[in-house]
Amino acid sequence: MADADADEAGSPAFDTAMPEPGRLAALTPLVRRRVAGNASPFTASGTCTYVVGRGRVAVIDPGPEDAAHLDGLLAELGDERVTHILVTHTHRDHSPGARRLAARTGAPILGCGPHRAARALAEGEFPALDASADREHRPDRILAGGEQVQGPDWTLTALETPGHTANHLAFALPEENALFSGDHVMAWSTTVVAPPDGAMRAYMESLDRLRGRPETVYWPGHGGPVREPQRFVRALAGHRRRREAAIRARLAAGDGDIRAVVGAIYQGLDPRLTGAAMLSVFAHLEDLVERGLAACDGPPRIDGRYRSA
Repeated sequence: MADADADEAGSPAFDTAMPEPGRLAALTPLVRRRVAGNASPFTASGTCTYVVGRGRVAVIDPGPEDAAHLDGLLAELGDERVTHILVTHTHRDHSPGARRLAARTGAPILGCGPHRAARALAEGEFPALDASADREHRPDRILAGGEQVQGPDWTLTALETPGHTANHLAFALPEENALFSGDHVMAWSTTVVAPPDGAMRAYMESLDRLRGRPETVYWPGHGGPVREPQRFVRALAGHRRRREAAIRARLAAGDGDIRAVVGAIYQGLDPRLTGAAMLSVFAHLEDLVERGLAACDGPPRIDGRYRSA
């Protein structure tokens, strides 16, 4: 799921090409991709469902509750057998299709655990703001960081990458030095980090962990591949630091509520993305309050009043 801006455009790693929905396309000897028909300002041309291997295959992120998408996927796979279904995180554009695919194939659902908030919630907090959560997700097995699943010619290793959601995983494919990055890193846009699902400190720490890894290409949950991923991850971290600095400057100027901060720093924002921008700013403010760099009257809330500390 995308954030409300894409400051990384112009980086050498930025890929503006959007994959087309509705067909299973070969990307590499081991990786194929089919894009669901759920295009939106938050999902680019749609959710990317990946098939890993040949003959006996894994499917990563079967996508939304979309019978046509999965019918098409299975028809294109033909006699190939789905042996594993992996899920990066529990948003409704990624995980509900896993249950339908499991029912059709008998393959187990593996990967992230049930949906959970990134922190304890106060009573009445976030009314109707968590509509993207797939609360019905119940995997057959939760994969911890470092656990692997294997097929005849492929290996997938789970990496814990919380931030976009508290339960977010990525999956490394060492045979091709590739990473399925879910919504943690995407080339077409920055990632939304929105409480209660997400947490900014966890997101930044997850970015730091990826910077030391060897993969040379990321296959994300939306949009095209991330090339030069270590360089791109550095750009993402730099963007977040600049966003934090802009928020602190607005607090110093007297903007005490989140809507005022969004209006000042998100110039020309598509109105459909205002809610996402507010939640992203809130995630930064939660982190700033925790670090003692901002203050709030009471616990941080999206409707709270903030000031410089």
